[in-house]
Amino acid sequence: QVQVVESGGGSVQAGGSLRLSCAASKDTYSNNCIAWFRQAPGKEREGVASINPGSGSTVYHASAKGRFTISQDNSKNTVYLQVNSLKPEDTAMYYCATDVRLRGRWCPLEDNRYSNWGQGTQVTVSS
Repeated sequence: QVQVVESGGGSVQAGGSLRLSCAASKDTYSNNCIAWFRQAPGKEREGVASINPGSGSTVYHASAKGRFTISQDNSKNTVYLQVNSLKPEDTAMYYCATDVRLRGRWCPLEDNRYSNWGQGTQVTVSS
């Protein structure tokens, strides 16, 4: 069963850091793309970063470069999103997604390419 589960969100002050986790089922965590998205209130969902756990290749949205880092732990079938220097505008629900059809080295950041989504984890940043 294809499944991803997010955790690690919370409420932090501006300037703080969080590490979000995306735990994938064993069958999912192989060569399937896994991506992080976020959706702020009243805004469209946007891709943040993606990774192919098999190759380790990563893709970042231009706005995410510098403060966001996507990484993996193969022993735990888990992908992480480290977010530093958090800003109030980072407040959003963060989602992890995957799709068994996506196995290319460079994983897309378009949400309509992914069919399996987690329930999301809320990040709230106060000023």
